Amino acid sequence: MTILVIDAQGGGIGRQLVSAIRQSIPSADILAVGTNSAATTAMLKAGAHSAATGENAVAVGCRKADIIVGPVGIVIADSLLGEVTPKMALAVAQSRAKRILIPFNHCDNIIVGISDFSTAALIQNAIEEIKRSESCH
Repeated sequence: MTILVIDAQGGGIGRQLVSAIRQSIPSADILAVGTNSAATTAMLKAGAHSAATGENAVAVGCRKADIIVGPVGIVIADSLLGEVTPKMALAVAQSRAKRILIPFNHCDNIIVGISDFSTAALIQNAIEEIKRSESCH
């Protein structure tokens, strides 16, 4: 199973996701794609098996992935301070992969009802969903 982790800015969420996936699902092939080199580097250091940076890497990764995971901003054009291009958001949205989106309230995109969840809890919920998806493949 190929899991594509996409992140932007400093790659902190992606780093935490990659680390948690490696611990919980050691058989997964983790592909990390950052919208910038800092995000990519953070995920690679966390243990991603392969990594790339930029718009085309997102498009290609979305075609190869069984599961795509990242902050909800990866499906919103111009989100994450403008780092998610329309082409990136479209590639994620149109992918045949299952998308597991982590709801974070920032950068003018507000998702109501999540204020009670910590980042750690959201990451753990994403891992549990990936595990459920793994049994479907």
